[in-house]
Amino acid sequence: MAAPVTHTIDDGIAVLAIENPPVNALAHPVRAALLAAVLAAAADSRVRGVMIHGTGRCFVAGADLHEFDAPPRAPLLNDVLLSIEALSKPVIAALHGLALGGGLELALACHYRCATTDTSLGFPEIKLALMPGSGGTQRLPRLVGAKVALEMRLGGEPVNAARANELGILDRLIAGSDLVGAAKSWLREIIAEGRGPRRLRDIEPNPDSDDSALYTRERERLALRTSGEMACRYIAECVEAAYHQPFDAALALSRRRFEECRVSLDSRALRHLFFAERPAAPAHQNARTVQKVAVVGAGTMGSGIAVSLAVSGHDVVLIDSDPAAVDAGLKRVVTTIEAAARKGRTSDAAARAAIARVAGAHELAAVAPAELVIEAVVESMEVKRDVFRSLDRLCRSDAVLATNTSTLDIDGIAAATARRPDVVGMHFFSPANVMRLVEIVRGAASGDVAVATALAVTRRMGKLGVVVGNCFGFVGNRMLYAYGRENQLMLLQGASPSQIDAALRSFGMAMGPNAVGDLAGLDVGYRVRRERADRPKDPRYYRVADLLVEAGRLGQKSGRGAFRYEPGSREAQADPEVETLIVAESGRLGITRRTIADEEIIARCIYALINEGAAILQDGIAACAADIDAIWCNGYGFPRRRGGPMFHADTIGLPVVLAGIARFSREQGAQYWAPAPLLAELAQRGSTFAEWDRGRMAKQSRAGTPP
Repeated sequence: MAAPVTHTIDDGIAVLAIENPPVNALAHPVRAALLAAVLAAAADSRVRGVMIHGTGRCFVAGADLHEFDAPPRAPLLNDVLLSIEALSKPVIAALHGLALGGGLELALACHYRCATTDTSLGFPEIKLALMPGSGGTQRLPRLVGAKVALEMRLGGEPVNAARANELGILDRLIAGSDLVGAAKSWLREIIAEGRGPRRLRDIEPNPDSDDSALYTRERERLALRTSGEMACRYIAECVEAAYHQPFDAALALSRRRFEECRVSLDSRALRHLFFAERPAAPAHQNARTVQKVAVVGAGTMGSGIAVSLAVSGHDVVLIDSDPAAVDAGLKRVVTTIEAAARKGRTSDAAARAAIARVAGAHELAAVAPAELVIEAVVESMEVKRDVFRSLDRLCRSDAVLATNTSTLDIDGIAAATARRPDVVGMHFFSPANVMRLVEIVRGAASGDVAVATALAVTRRMGKLGVVVGNCFGFVGNRMLYAYGRENQLMLLQGASPSQIDAALRSFGMAMGPNAVGDLAGLDVGYRVRRERADRPKDPRYYRVADLLVEAGRLGQKSGRGAFRYEPGSREAQADPEVETLIVAESGRLGITRRTIADEEIIARCIYALINEGAAILQDGIAACAADIDAIWCNGYGFPRRRGGPMFHADTIGLPVVLAGIARFSREQGAQYWAPAPLLAELAQRGSTFAEWDRGRMAKQSRAGTPP
């Protein structure tokens, strides 16, 4: 294995090259090798200056997050940077690509900084509920002032090289491709002019007259945050300390605060999701090349899918048998893409190009040139099978056929064709042009190439594709039905829609289940339940939702659902008519209504999610618990600061969850509250879902199979 830092001397200049692909993360071997190289350069009388750069595609894109779940290991980055800063010979950092987090802290510890014009610099730690812990909170304010320093850390977004140069973070921009050569030439100029080290720690901070008010405003704003609040508060504290404490004392404070953030639940949850949302490997090498895509169904979902495809460079034909639907779908495509351009999310030229890539058709024969077809018609097995019979006849022989069904049997749909290995599910979430998640559903006969092709297209769209197995609702909606079941039962037992939604929002859910149903359209779930052959024989099962639909209360689209909505408003308002309807149905079913505490609402809904997730793992529908967490945090509004339902179960303890399920089994009956065997097994041996994931991955590694 190559050394993570190479040390060469070129005419008095020590060139230290960091090589830890893919992003030169500052892992322990890199830190140790960098410190050794710095100390060697300090002791070498031939060396008159030091230049540090990164090989490959970037300078340094931050720390190695894999190390953050273990105690810190010397040498700490802070100690390495202090050694660099203390060198009596000038040190320059030559940046390209990304200089983020610890990478930017490394650059700030150097005496001078240059960068190529395509470099991005920033502190993204706040996105993981972390803060810079190796001097970034102390050195940056000395260059840019408190306001900009806070903006860069609390926002977490990078700045480009031009802006960094304007702010004074950079000393020189390098044009051309020879960064190393240009940096060495500049360092020779510095040496020839007799300029020695220029340490940022020696700059006396100059507080602005508005700084006190700035910190007050930030504290007031941060009090409203629910995720990363500790890190934000500590960032503000440490930036303020840069102006009121000696450098070493403020640096020690920032290190202590970083450690507190590192072990916090918020950060552990967000780091878990960071890895859960990143593919373990590239898409299958046999994925077919896809440029032309046909989307069948020009409704809201179909047009949203078309937007995502067109913006990512695909040529799209939007097909519907109703010409008026095609026209409306194309209009939605144009409106959506133009709105993105107005908001600065894309350029006008890119928007025009994306719009030009979408055509409409009302004959299904227009699928003929497509390498991928995505069906997005009504959620009916009969309708979808009819569409796939026609696709089998009309599509090219190597086309991948994908269904956007959210609950229906992929195998049943594939059986309508003579090409079952080419059929997969691509379950997009609404609105498809906004929501990041796509469940890639592997049927019993789905081939590796078809799955890999769907996954590759999903990634090209910038979305998170998670491969799941085939069952009713797959992963996300199968769990949603367990979660929603408890909501529906508690409505009959005495809780109001408003109380349930407020309780689950207090837990951190983006929306309550009743408001979600109204937003999606209650008639959608009504149709799905009537497609199910395995619907529970329980008169209470989703009874309130069914009654609302049968009363014409379809949700926001009709102005009335579990809540009522004023014309033109999405604000949910309690409706006494709904309460009357529910109370009457409770009486008809012989259910005694009672006061239900918010704690019970949260526990029943969340434990139902966890238990169903464990059953899904045992059934092999999800490959790992982390996939379930990624699905629920990206598709269903589960609070990211809790890491997903399975991570949350680990944090509260599986024995606690199992005991809660046992209690609900006694109180509510065993029909819905039999513990999943996997959950019971892990709880009884004091294990976790995370350990189950690690064990599974270790077995696959030994077997030589991909995760």
